[in-house]
Amino acid sequence: MTIELKNDIFLRALKRESVPYTPIWIMRQAGRYLPEYRAVRREAGDFMSVCTNPQLACEVTLQPLRRFELDAAILFSDILTIPDAMGLGLYFETGEGPKFKSPIASSHDIKNLIVPDVHEKLDYVFSAVKLIKQELNGAVPLIGFSGSPWTVATYMVEGGSSREFLKIKALQDEDPLALKVLLNKIALITIDYLNAQIEAGAQALMIFDTWGGILEADDYRQFSLSFMQQIIEGLHLKQMESEVPVILFTKGAGLKISDMADTDCDALGIDWTMTLSQARNLTNNKLALQGNLNPHILTKSEAEIEQAVADVLADYGSSPGHVFNLGHGITPDIDPAKVKLLVNTVHELSKQYHKSY
Repeated sequence: MTIELKNDIFLRALKRESVPYTPIWIMRQAGRYLPEYRAVRREAGDFMSVCTNPQLACEVTLQPLRRFELDAAILFSDILTIPDAMGLGLYFETGEGPKFKSPIASSHDIKNLIVPDVHEKLDYVFSAVKLIKQELNGAVPLIGFSGSPWTVATYMVEGGSSREFLKIKALQDEDPLALKVLLNKIALITIDYLNAQIEAGAQALMIFDTWGGILEADDYRQFSLSFMQQIIEGLHLKQMESEVPVILFTKGAGLKISDMADTDCDALGIDWTMTLSQARNLTNNKLALQGNLNPHILTKSEAEIEQAVADVLADYGSSPGHVFNLGHGITPDIDPAKVKLLVNTVHELSKQYHKSY
């Protein structure tokens, strides 16, 4: 039985349809800035124990929706569940972020890398999606997600987080064909992974390309964007009477967004390094945009937050296709009261831009 959405404004905005106000959700809206999230994680023991427990993943997904009038929920998970399923052994080091016990160290490792059955290895994710969808009961849409093949590959080759990306850059220079084999394997499992999220109930998808911005334009098209397009082409986006929209987000994309707009995605996430009006010009205003408040603004005064929201909304202007978000994830130091102010301000101030079209 299909449950009718009570609030479909986020999905309508992605389709560039008329809406009464600008919808908002926040990257990492379920996370460490919320005391109730910290309590769940403390009790679970570690981050992955939350991710791999469908009941806990559901609980933390719903926590921000109890506090704030957000227009979408996003699955609580991690982009590195895929390499973990591929046998690299994901773990988290306190203060250092994600690491792998068996990182990719050679073309031989890439050749031997198995593309597993996602239903066998990642069923906990799909169980969480089903449970979240059930608990939402049509309140707002649920966003599923993955990392881009390039971004996931950086972690797999570097063995964890990196600032210099020396190992993957060396692989790119010395054996680009091997790197493409790796990216293709990640793309194939990602297609299965996202299709399974759709089957479980995800109503929109987002592909996070956190490290695509480190690539030069030609390399970006070759090693990142082409594999995101491969994923989109492999998705079963037609569900019942509706299409599942896809959002691409490359942090630090800059001028690359004009190439991103030529893919089959429905919307682009925009960070704070360019204005939304610039993004609209670069994309010929042909798809929806999501963004793009600098997360640091939420450390400032209420008046400064309200002004920053007003500036972003005015910059996008009076036409459909805007989903308000931060330009990247919310940071752990943010006061939840500031998030409430943000959400309410977006809803209130944006109404003036949705009267005339």
